[in-house]
Amino acid sequence: MPAVEADLKALKAMIAQSADLRRMLRSPALSRHSQEAALLALAELAGWSVLTRNFLGVVADNRRLFSLAAVIDAFLGRLAAHRGEVTAQVVSAVRLSATQRKSIAAALKKAVGQDVGLDLAVDSGLLGGMVISVGSTRIDASLATKLQQLALALKGVR
Repeated sequence: MPAVEADLKALKAMIAQSADLRRMLRSPALSRHSQEAALLALAELAGWSVLTRNFLGVVADNRRLFSLAAVIDAFLGRLAAHRGEVTAQVVSAVRLSATQRKSIAAALKKAVGQDVGLDLAVDSGLLGGMVISVGSTRIDASLATKLQQLALALKGVR
C-alpha cells in the first residue's frame, strides 16, 4: 500500500501543477480510450505500481477521470485515518524546507494530540507566511491577510 500511496500523491501533485493534465481528465471530447491511454502512458513513465495502473484504468474505463483528484483525496484521507493520523492542509507563500515541514508537523502533533500528515501547497498570492487547516480549524498567518486586516482597520479610523 505504501507504493500506491506514493503514486497517488505524485499524481495529485501532477494534477495540481498541470493545466493540460486537468483539461485532459475533464474533457468530454476525448474518448475514454484516449484518456486511458494517456494516463497509462503517464503511469508507465512515472514507474507507478501495477495496482495503481489498474486502478487508473478502471477509473478511465468508467469515465470518472473528472473526479480523480477527489477520489485520491478520499483514499488518502481513509488511509491516514486507518493509521490514526489527521491531515493538515498547509498553504505557504514559498516551498517549505524539510526542516520547516518537520517543525510544523511536530507543532501540529503537539496541538492536535495525534500524528499529523501534511498536504503541502504553494500560493505566491499569500505574499508571505502560511495558512494551515486541520479539520474545521483554520490558522491564517499569511501576509496577505494581515495587510487586508490593516487596510480595514485604517478605513475604520477615518
